[in-house]
Amino acid sequence: MKTALWLYMFLFLAFFDLHAQYPVLTPFAISLGAAPTFIGWMMGIYALTHLPGNLLAANLIDRHGSRRYIIFSLTAAGVILLLQAHVQLPWQLLVLRSISGFVLAFLSPACLALLASLSRDPVTQGKYMSGHGVIHTLASVLSPAAGAFIVAKAGFSGTFQSLGWLLIFTGLMAFLSLPKRMPALTRNEGQQSQRTQQTPSRLPFSLRLYLIPFAIACSQGILFFEIPLRESGQASIMSTGLLFSVISLGALVTLSMLFLNRYAPHYRVAIGVLGLAICFYALAAAEQIPITIILFTLGLAKGLLFPALSSLFIELSGGGRLGKVFSLQSIAMSLGSFVGPIAAGQLRIVVSPYFIAFLMLMTVLLLLPKRHHEVPATSITPETPITS
Repeated sequence: MKTALWLYMFLFLAFFDLHAQYPVLTPFAISLGAAPTFIGWMMGIYALTHLPGNLLAANLIDRHGSRRYIIFSLTAAGVILLLQAHVQLPWQLLVLRSISGFVLAFLSPACLALLASLSRDPVTQGKYMSGHGVIHTLASVLSPAAGAFIVAKAGFSGTFQSLGWLLIFTGLMAFLSLPKRMPALTRNEGQQSQRTQQTPSRLPFSLRLYLIPFAIACSQGILFFEIPLRESGQASIMSTGLLFSVISLGALVTLSMLFLNRYAPHYRVAIGVLGLAICFYALAAAEQIPITIILFTLGLAKGLLFPALSSLFIELSGGGRLGKVFSLQSIAMSLGSFVGPIAAGQLRIVVSPYFIAFLMLMTVLLLLPKRHHEVPATSITPETPITS
């Protein structure tokens, strides 16, 4: 538990730093003379360069553990932000964002694998994933508005320098706080781990399940691209930051409902994807509904979906090779984050990008396999909850 608390602490700082850039990057690129199409590529290239990092992380994290890759990602990303403070041309920003995408590709799978390895009990793992989501959301509630405020006071250069030093400090904090070796499991957790490895997965682990994180990331990339450009690009940095915070507030509500972890992750994923799809349809077609209400509801769906998705992949993997499992999930999300903003930039004059996101989410919802209710008898023990 001590390791989890340390991890949550510096994850909050890291997520705060990263999310503070969301309302800033698009106006910064525009100030450099970048066109909307170029901005779409700038956001997409960040996700594309995640791929080689994710592919490397898949085996490296399982082989060497998470600690060194968490430290590397945070520190390197901080150095890149310090360089970003001195960018003067759009192509320079594109290069730095592509490098940043690579170094940060290790962070998410390393953190998730570390959290999942702290326990072998499915309910406890679900709580750790929800805790990760709560920390992520708390940071994202505060950071967009904070980033917009810092820009108003210190300008773009001062903002990137502040965020860069914060990431470097967080990397140093991780170096000092994370243990070099994971603590041994308790007797009950060790028995649970052995049973998990001997028990076949309750659901068929199909690669098509990775279409879920792909579609989620693609729709989220569309959202992050479109919100700063609403009202023909005249949206202010502050109002954009507040709208991102509204999404995070909605997610915080459902993430705080820890009793949801008792329900099967398969059903939570299905409900979350459906909720996202409805919200994107409302953004595309229901102009009479205030955008704040839609985005708050979208946040509710995200808060339900993300910890459930992590729990689902842990369940399907049987608790083994978590580095590879979460790296493949990150690859799918990187591809989605690459396709989303580029598609929005190219097609927004033809069709609403929000409607594209709606169609993708409904498609993956239809492809979601039905949950098998048959549970092997060997897995039903007092120490093995079957509710997650």
